[in-house]
Amino acid sequence: MSSQPAFTLQDIARPNGGFAMLAVDQREAMRLMFAAAGQPAPIDDSVLTEFKVAAARTLTPYASAVLVDKQFCLDEIVKQQAVADNCGLIVAADNFLPGNGIPVDSVEIDRNIDPHAVRAMGGRALKLLVLWREDEPAEQRLAMVAEFNQLCSSAGLVSIIEPVVRPPRRGWHFDREAAIVQAAAELGDTGSDLYKVEMPLGGKGDKQALLSACQRLNDQMNMPWVILSSGVDANIFGRAVSVAMQAGASGFLAGRAVWASVIGAQDANTMLRDVSVPRLQRLAEIVDEGIAQR
Repeated sequence: MSSQPAFTLQDIARPNGGFAMLAVDQREAMRLMFAAAGQPAPIDDSVLTEFKVAAARTLTPYASAVLVDKQFCLDEIVKQQAVADNCGLIVAADNFLPGNGIPVDSVEIDRNIDPHAVRAMGGRALKLLVLWREDEPAEQRLAMVAEFNQLCSSAGLVSIIEPVVRPPRRGWHFDREAAIVQAAAELGDTGSDLYKVEMPLGGKGDKQALLSACQRLNDQMNMPWVILSSGVDANIFGRAVSVAMQAGASGFLAGRAVWASVIGAQDANTMLRDVSVPRLQRLAEIVDEGIAQR
């Protein structure tokens, strides 16, 4: 255990305890986004690094924390002091393994991430992606999360898990909504500090149906939880945050809903300032409104 006091959730939260957190830890997925936006191939690593650093510098004054990756941007963000003083630094501690034609087919703990070094760089938390498939053994996921929690604890860092559901490998029927709840039932009481979860129903549809789906999710949680924005249209993500918070969520940890439309822009810095900053500010206001209503 670190001799320094352990960080707590308040170190990555807003003063009221809500979470308005920015993610820029996308890796090959972000490269694919640049390709889809018309960036000439091959897309160099430096393109991703430049965008991530710019996003951190422009957006972190309005975020309670920012999630970054070691592969493309952690060192440069720290070197350039691109994270605002009021924003906590979270480092992704997951190693993505490609396969079956997709960039992330399986995940393991990244052994190149030293939690004590992360803390020395100013990090307050680590994040671990956990892929959940019905036909893969729960014991392996639970063991990985337990080891991750111990790594975080050893350096006094906050532990954030991000279970994401995938179809079974063996071609079984896949009910995404049921799987999100099943994953929470399995992993929502693992002793991690925070659970980052996919928004039920992709944030679409009737508000009462959304609220009921989020309440079913909340019923499985024995830790605070926040929603991510992948799979949710940016124009309805604010509504999704609001509904999730009514059901018990504590905020968001999101990237695409904030900056995806800026990818590939000729003047990304201006677009981040003029488009992404207001979006992030509004999302933070929604979190504050949700906390105030409790």
